[in-house]
Amino acid sequence: MNKIINPSKNIWSTLVKRASLSYEKIEPLAKAIFTDVEENGDNAVNKYSKKFDNVELDSLKVSKDEILKAIENVPHDLKLAIQNAKRNIKLFHKAQITKTVEVETQPGVLCWQKKLPIERVGLYIPGGSAPLFSSILMLAVPAKVANCSQVILCSPPDANGDLADVMLYTADLCGVDKIYKVGGIQAIAAMTFGTKSIPKVDKIFGPGNQYVTVGKQIASQYKVAIDLPAGPSELMIVADESANPDFIASDLLSQAEHGVDSQVFLVTNNTQIADKTIKKLINQLNALERKDIASAALNNSKVIYFDNYNDLIDFTNFYGPEHLIVCLEKNNEFIDKIINAGSVFIGNYTPESAGDYASGTNHTLPTNGYARQYSGVNLDSYLKAVTFQKISAEGLSKLGPTIEKMALAEGLEAHKNAVSIRLKSL
Repeated sequence: MNKIINPSKNIWSTLVKRASLSYEKIEPLAKAIFTDVEENGDNAVNKYSKKFDNVELDSLKVSKDEILKAIENVPHDLKLAIQNAKRNIKLFHKAQITKTVEVETQPGVLCWQKKLPIERVGLYIPGGSAPLFSSILMLAVPAKVANCSQVILCSPPDANGDLADVMLYTADLCGVDKIYKVGGIQAIAAMTFGTKSIPKVDKIFGPGNQYVTVGKQIASQYKVAIDLPAGPSELMIVADESANPDFIASDLLSQAEHGVDSQVFLVTNNTQIADKTIKKLINQLNALERKDIASAALNNSKVIYFDNYNDLIDFTNFYGPEHLIVCLEKNNEFIDKIINAGSVFIGNYTPESAGDYASGTNHTLPTNGYARQYSGVNLDSYLKAVTFQKISAEGLSKLGPTIEKMALAEGLEAHKNAVSIRLKSL
């Protein structure tokens, strides 16, 4: 990790750049795949699965027998852990259910808002070097709490054309309706248009690599909503002398091991914490199985020291991290000033991996600075707010003149007449 001391604000934009391919470089390939899938359906999906994943499948859909076999193969203690995580995630997302909002804005004018589930949702779960079954929990549990009528899942198969047993167990536990062995841009395109095998959905959820992220952005051009443009994982830790360097190093590596394009930052006002953490980082890195991946990610990462406490806050908000760990003597003072972050973890005993797996909050979060505009996935992500109104004759008689005057001022006579004709009938 590069160590940078008191960087001036005019270079902050350079410091926060993420190591990712540009949309423009990926877009031509992604659009070509979308067009092919739209025109040729399953044939195109199978073609790209063979090309990119080196698999040929007789059926894209996971069978019930495959699911039952997978359930038997998952160790009992892992099942219990997944069930505990599911309970916490369900509890936190059920707590987000809101009552219907109803108000009489003036006598005889009743307005209310009701939240209704999105009918058909598609979940994209990354595969590759690690089966991210935790993402199934994060996406399927709130979908079921929201009462979405159809929940399907796509994930890239391994070299044998299979999904990991724990993936199938978790999907079944969470009530996923249909599971498909397909990944990449072709999976996003299939859920966008629908094929003979894979249903069309109304909204697509889930993290992925840069190609999947671009695919989701293209899907949104075809009247399919997406959760957020989630790309490579990132973590920022803000720490002072009260922090534990061993803990900090472990958290930095927990995100660095996600992928070579992950990015982690340590921001501190204590040079000893910076130096000690770097030493601990090297020691812990050497013991990791995914050492090569984490090492590559650390090349995209930085340790930044600031003398000025306010610079700690300003730089954190400027970066807008996906995950933010705050280990400061005055934690509350700092977090009260945070305005851009996907999810915040407070204190020495709140590792980021708790949120990744089992504390209850959702781990599908905005990356690449999108924390400025996007929330992480939550219950409302699966709902749409519909407004209703009912006006009595008395209510319209009082509100009507206001509407007439405003409609005339905009030159929309028919709008005025829709009110006037009713007022005359009264």
